[in-house]
Amino acid sequence: MQIFSSRKNEQAKPTAEPETSMATPAPSNRATPTVQSGGILSSSVSIKGTVKFRNELQIDGEIEGKIDSSGRLAIGKNARIRGEIRTKSVIVDGTIDGNITARERCELRAGCTVRGDIESPRLVVNEEATFIGSAKIATSENRPS
Repeated sequence: MQIFSSRKNEQAKPTAEPETSMATPAPSNRATPTVQSGGILSSSVSIKGTVKFRNELQIDGEIEGKIDSSGRLAIGKNARIRGEIRTKSVIVDGTIDGNITARERCELRAGCTVRGDIESPRLVVNEEATFIGSAKIATSENRPS
């Protein structure tokens, strides 16, 4: 008895060759761009000192010290930062006790806590974020010397 056939005496015949997909793309002559992945500091990591990176970093642990970067920084929900942050852009979900300087953008998401001053040309603050400090929204052309 066959379970999957509607005809009693029909048997499945194996095919000689496996089916090939007609949607297989042809090889390209263009070089594929190099993907630069970011680093992750997990919730079990604790650092005392200076953290430097170039591209991207996700922090979910504890840092006491300075964070200095030319890239993008993501502060996770479990992260606790005590110190100054200088970076291209930052997204905050955790807790920061210190000043933030972002050259492009700073985003404070719901549930985060920032105790310190923020300087950035673009600042996004969710209504459920806690921000205790002052904000200076200025582009590099508008900053006083």
